[in-house]
Amino acid sequence: MSPNFAEASVRRVGVLVFDGVKMLDFCGPAEVFVEANQSVRGYEVVLISPDGGDVQTSIGARIQANCAVADAGRFDTVVIPGSELAPEKFVTPQVLAAAERLSWNTRRIASICSGAFVLAELGLFDGRRATTHWKFASELARRYPAVAVDPDSIFVRDGNLYSSAGVAAGMDLALALVEEDHGADIARRVAQSLVVYMQRAGGQSQFSASLSGPVPRSPLVRGVVDLICADPAFPHTVQSLAAHARVSVRHLTRLFRAELERSPADYVAFIRFGLARDMLHSGRNVTDTAMVAGYGSSEALRRAFVARLGISPRKYQQRFRSTGALDPVSMEAVS
Repeated sequence: MSPNFAEASVRRVGVLVFDGVKMLDFCGPAEVFVEANQSVRGYEVVLISPDGGDVQTSIGARIQANCAVADAGRFDTVVIPGSELAPEKFVTPQVLAAAERLSWNTRRIASICSGAFVLAELGLFDGRRATTHWKFASELARRYPAVAVDPDSIFVRDGNLYSSAGVAAGMDLALALVEEDHGADIARRVAQSLVVYMQRAGGQSQFSASLSGPVPRSPLVRGVVDLICADPAFPHTVQSLAAHARVSVRHLTRLFRAELERSPADYVAFIRFGLARDMLHSGRNVTDTAMVAGYGSSEALRRAFVARLGISPRKYQQRFRSTGALDPVSMEAVS
């Protein structure tokens, strides 16, 4: 069956590739634009290398560029991906010259992950907000004090400059760009087809190894955690969990605090809240979410959301029905 294309002009998306480019940094966003073409004849994705030659990606595969920068022409959007290599190794004079030339011939330009160092080195982020992968954020801020680095956002828009956090966040940003161009319905259709969220809740802190909760170290705590995660709605108590582990309540509580930095009751609440949040993202109504996640009533779920985030479940769900492309929302991670 042929796609029912909406009337739209084709937008050229130029993706700069270079030796050491991180594969997912450019493949993820490119797939979003290509998938959008199933609904609207919207995008032509062009892979550009500095000299037009093949490049070797982060996984060792070689890819063929469509053209050299000198022959690339004009673009609606230019994407600058990052690399597994340290910025001082991949931000070469050749890459900088290529990115600078592309920046002259595009309506908007976006960096993915450590690609932000390229745009920062060119001075394009001076006086602007920008983000990058959480593990590079402090270095970006140190090297480029004129850049207002936001270490927690999934993606940031400042005028015609865009930046995103690591790897999969490039897909979040690409969905936001599709929404800007063609509306939330098309972006939602793309997200559904790719089986990704329109916009993930929270900031990078929920994914940061330094900020997320530790994982269980002992088989005993792992067994209790697996029990909770297998059925968060079950009326778990510290007594029932201790009985399952065949230890005392005091001993289980001590292990949880030592390994997970929270009590067993707090951990159950954390897992339930995460399940409820994901259900709301998927479109489930508040009543169903409350029952499945173990809250028992919509009012109990409402109290939990107000206590943790300051907004009701319905308002939270409405906030994440689009990518937030025009007004990105940055929220603290729930812990």
